[in-house]
Amino acid sequence: MTDFLVKHFVKNYEQLDNPSVREHYGIFSSLVGIFCNIFLCVSKLLIGILSGSISIISDGFNNLSDCASCFVTILGYKMAAKPADKDHPFGHGRMEYLTSLVIAVVIIVVGLELLKNSFDKLIHPTALEFSYVALVVIIISILVKIWMGLFNKKLGRRINSSIMLATSKDSMNDVAATSATLIALVGSLWTDFPLDAIMGILVSAFILISGYGIVKETVDLLLGRPIDEALVKRLEAIVGASDVSLGMHDLVIHSYGPGNMMGSAHIEVDCRKNIMDIHEAIDELEREIYNALKINITIHMDPVDPEDELTRECRQMIQNIAKEIDDALSVHDFRAFTCGDNIKLVFDMLIPFDCKIKEENIKREIDDRLAHKEEPYITVITFDKG
Repeated sequence: MTDFLVKHFVKNYEQLDNPSVREHYGIFSSLVGIFCNIFLCVSKLLIGILSGSISIISDGFNNLSDCASCFVTILGYKMAAKPADKDHPFGHGRMEYLTSLVIAVVIIVVGLELLKNSFDKLIHPTALEFSYVALVVIIISILVKIWMGLFNKKLGRRINSSIMLATSKDSMNDVAATSATLIALVGSLWTDFPLDAIMGILVSAFILISGYGIVKETVDLLLGRPIDEALVKRLEAIVGASDVSLGMHDLVIHSYGPGNMMGSAHIEVDCRKNIMDIHEAIDELEREIYNALKINITIHMDPVDPEDELTRECRQMIQNIAKEIDDALSVHDFRAFTCGDNIKLVFDMLIPFDCKIKEENIKREIDDRLAHKEEPYITVITFDKG
């Protein structure tokens, strides 16, 4: 059903990298959410007032807050789709992350309010009247929310939208809340125990945990987290297939919102080749990466001589020493040349974030081991983080 709706209501739905199409996806998803939540809100408020169920009434207000979230989502997508301007040269794509943060805050506020009402109900319990009408409305609500959760999850994964994925989690929170209400309503047939309040407390805790999870994930996106490993492997494969590349290092990728990534990388090239030919090949490689991965990347050339015997032997020696110190260490951008009576080794060393050895200790260990060699060596090391 999701694909059917998308085909009929989202123009150019297959152009997922188009900001305008992403905006249409977001508005369509939000309008569906507004329609469903208004229907559920009105139904639950009526039934909750008639049955005297605090959990049903709270659930109804929860649906009302979901409507507000949908309007915020529409605004977020419209702002994220705005092109780059003088004040925001990298575009407005991160507005999607900020909108997800707003939705998470709304979820937490709803969870706290439900927790407060549930404790009040526990301290001052009132009888819950069973109603078949309420039962039917609650079951319909659960089914609608399950569909909405799956609907937003599918669209969110399709266009890589943190907003839709947050909305999907919110819908699944509603499923849990309404399921608890269902248990309390049915349980009222056999007991006067305040199941309604207990279920409200449990559900509010679940909602608060979920809201915290969305906040953490969104803040991680805003602060910047490592690029997806699968994307890195695809990029490495493209670079590795290039005739000009002898190896890549110092890859840095910045995300300014879904489909808007910029980065840089260093590629070792044969210093004996014509510089103009290398430059043209690098330009072509940058265009190929953008066309395949939608990453605006700038590639820096590091000239090396793969045929120089001194460089090759010294590089292998340093690589062996690095592996003995820590198997995760790696060497790149390596140069070796005579400097007076010494052999000068200039290179970069990549240190993983989980490496416990300090940089000065690594250099000291390398220099100590080289001191036992026949030739006098001098090292100039630049340490990089992964």
